[in-house]
Amino acid sequence: MQELQIINKKNPWPQGWGQKTSIMGVINLTPDSFSDGGDLNSSEKVLGKVNHFLRNGVDIIDLGAQSTKPGAEEVGSNIEIKRLIPCLKLIRSEYPEILISIDTFNSVVAHEALLNGADWINDVTGGRRDKEILDVVSKFNCPFVITHSRGNSQNMNELSKYDNVLEEVKCSLESLIENALEKNISKKNIIVDPGIGFSKDLNQNLEILKNLVFFKNLNFPILIGASRKRFIGEILNEKNPKERDIGTLAISCLCSQFKIDIVRVHNVKMNYQIIKVADKIFRP
Repeated sequence: MQELQIINKKNPWPQGWGQKTSIMGVINLTPDSFSDGGDLNSSEKVLGKVNHFLRNGVDIIDLGAQSTKPGAEEVGSNIEIKRLIPCLKLIRSEYPEILISIDTFNSVVAHEALLNGADWINDVTGGRRDKEILDVVSKFNCPFVITHSRGNSQNMNELSKYDNVLEEVKCSLESLIENALEKNISKKNIIVDPGIGFSKDLNQNLEILKNLVFFKNLNFPILIGASRKRFIGEILNEKNPKERDIGTLAISCLCSQFKIDIVRVHNVKMNYQIIKVADKIFRP
């Protein structure tokens, strides 16, 4: 890793943070993501997607270059960087003020992304997969999403046995938070995600969503990433992820009711509209 130089950056938090349910828009740079893999296969399409998100209420974009769907193969940090950094640089040059999160569990990728203008790191393993990512986040003093998951993409569906899913997910998050704090990651930079869809079946996902207030007791901002996931398809009997947006909206509305801080979604426009109305009801 090249020598780190800390610079004064813009405020890394969305406007109105903590006063509304903010929207994180998903931009997958992978050919194999479960919902839209391969859709953004040119720089023009990537910029078009970002522009569409910005015109329709996005607060932060989340760039990912490694699929984390069940069964996905790990491509390694070199390929991840090759996919990610040119798009990151392009977006940053065209939209210097936009907040950019990087969806990665690799410390080398996180380091390169933060050097090239990223604002957040969103790690679906919460630092469990590559512990050096905690050192990177600490040095850059950036927001860090800590997600609950088990295993990896190859085996996570086999690791969904819990005696008490709420208690066990919360306990795991507390442990991951403690690891982050021990690496001098600022408490104010931590966001937690109970990991909807990661090593959890339909009923376990629903149990978490019914009890979001349970996770608010952790006293950290909460991100929910349920958009278009398989359990929604199971409820709706809908195999095509792109046809699960209405089901996703139900969860975003619920998140507004529970005063959740941020939702990670694919269809920014629809979610912005429903959250804007829901926040008027639940967060006036």
